[in-house]
Amino acid sequence: MTSVDDQLAQMDFFRGLSKADLKKVRRLMTPTTIEAGKQFITEGTPGRQAFLILSGRATVRRGARVLSTVGPGDFLGEMSVLTGDHRTASVTADTDLDVEVLNRREFASLLEEQPKLAIKLLLSVVIRLRELEPGLIG
Repeated sequence: MTSVDDQLAQMDFFRGLSKADLKKVRRLMTPTTIEAGKQFITEGTPGRQAFLILSGRATVRRGARVLSTVGPGDFLGEMSVLTGDHRTASVTADTDLDVEVLNRREFASLLEEQPKLAIKLLLSVVIRLRELEPGLIG
């Protein structure tokens, strides 16, 4: 089984962060279980937490439309945690989920204390946005 540290290192959101930076992020995460059937991200609400799925499956919906099914290694809600924007989709646990939760307030404090980490993260987000929406960022 892949460790949480390894999973973080493989995520686009954290691309470019050193092992030391990843450990700082990892220390902010809290393990928890989400029961099957629970909607744990609700479209249109403020984003206060991001979730790294360690085990289980969940469904992502926008309105009534299913966008995707997510599972181990997927990271959900990271853009809302970074920006404070409202959620763009809802997510419901299909099975019991083991997740690591990253709280927005704690993450923001880390970025304020570690400006170099914030710059690396910003660059990763810009690269990710460029890949998702070619031509959006010039």
